[in-house]
Amino acid sequence: MMSAGLSAQAAEKNCKIEEGVSIGDVDVSGLSVTEAEDKLEAFVDSLQGVPITLRLAGGQDTVGTAGEFGLVWENDGALEEAAMLGKRGNVVQRYKALADLKSAGHNYPLHISADADLVESILNSMSETYNQEAVEASLTKTESGFQITEGQTGHVLDVPKSREAILNYLQNSWDYASASIDLVVTLEEPRGNAETLGKVKDVLGTATTAYKSSGPSRVTNIKTGCGHLNGITLYPGEQCSVLECITPFSTANGYELAGSYLNGQVVESLGGGICQVSTTLYNAILNAELQVDERSNHSMIVSYVEPSEDAAISESGGKDFKFTNNKEYPIYIEGITTSDKTITFTIYGVEDRPANREVIYISEVLEKNVPPAEKIIPTGDPVGYVSVQSVHIGYKARLWKVVKENGVEISREQVNSSSYAAVPRTATVGTATADPIAAAQIQEAIASGSIDQVKAVAGAILAQQAAAAAAQEQQPVPPAITEDAGTGALDG
Repeated sequence: MMSAGLSAQAAEKNCKIEEGVSIGDVDVSGLSVTEAEDKLEAFVDSLQGVPITLRLAGGQDTVGTAGEFGLVWENDGALEEAAMLGKRGNVVQRYKALADLKSAGHNYPLHISADADLVESILNSMSETYNQEAVEASLTKTESGFQITEGQTGHVLDVPKSREAILNYLQNSWDYASASIDLVVTLEEPRGNAETLGKVKDVLGTATTAYKSSGPSRVTNIKTGCGHLNGITLYPGEQCSVLECITPFSTANGYELAGSYLNGQVVESLGGGICQVSTTLYNAILNAELQVDERSNHSMIVSYVEPSEDAAISESGGKDFKFTNNKEYPIYIEGITTSDKTITFTIYGVEDRPANREVIYISEVLEKNVPPAEKIIPTGDPVGYVSVQSVHIGYKARLWKVVKENGVEISREQVNSSSYAAVPRTATVGTATADPIAAAQIQEAIASGSIDQVKAVAGAILAQQAAAAAAQEQQPVPPAITEDAGTGALDG
């Protein structure tokens, strides 16, 4: 048996709507609720192909159809209510309702909505081709001076606000005819202009280091890293990460294998020598008195600057050199290398310091630690192989910034502190051989604890192998004993 509530709903569905009732622009007079629903759905379907233009600043309009936004009609109970107009209440109430309908009719709003997710997806697709980041004005230093490249205004489609604009228009303002909707665009003005950049011409700080003993690969790495930093324009408040500017350390990015520090050892790595680049820049930044945000010392001492004047870079070790332009005007970074193996960084800007002001930096060694013994590491390399790493003296040091005016010291402050590991003279020695006599000789030499003894024995074994090979009319075995220059000057 049908319940009273279901009977009432069925009755409403079958009731004919009185004359004078409309939903939006759709006349539903004389229709049942079901018939009116069909008519309204047909009306909404007829709107699917209506052209809708989405307008963007710059004339980049996109023309589509209303149906692309996922139009739907939402029945919020208006039809059921319309079906009961003039059918509820006492005789007087029903008569009045019918009279009102006859004289003025009754219109219910037609609630058409769009699919918000679909609208957002359309806008995201548009933003991929429309969005353009602002291009900042920049400087380029040439032999004749600085050249200025003007910036370009950027524009970004504001997807959330544009989505709301589309939904609000379709739901509340649309007259169901062809329409244009203005999307919300945010303009991004470029920083800098010719007038401001034209003032950048004063030398704020400079620094030079030499790498005359470096091999070809290390030279290449220094030139490559310097090139990645040369020409940077840094605006007030802008931070520079040297690691981000010079990486990745790859052959595609111009780097080669060269010596670098790793866990107290000198190893071959892509980009070996790059720390001399960051160190030279660090000293130029100090002389320019820019804000240093992050700096790390090397694990072992380097020779091209004084202790605590270095700035190490390590992609895997998380060491970066970061600084911020704390001046009121932009700065320009010039990096150059020379044929006689020097690297120089110069910081240009607008000088705002008094002419009688002088800044100097003093390295103070607090502790020196000379390793007392040598270290020998046996390896599975062929007997006769010896590779020696020179001793690295350990240091604890700090750097002072001294400011003078008219030659008189007015301030002294500590800039940083550094601790460098002490690493003994170390040899890795090959012990693999099928000759028991050679094996015993090299083990005895290792037991002596003397690297020079190991080298002498290894050399003698190689000479014996060469003589035996010559006797058998074979090519002599090339020597395999190597030792670094003993300066401890390699870096990461």
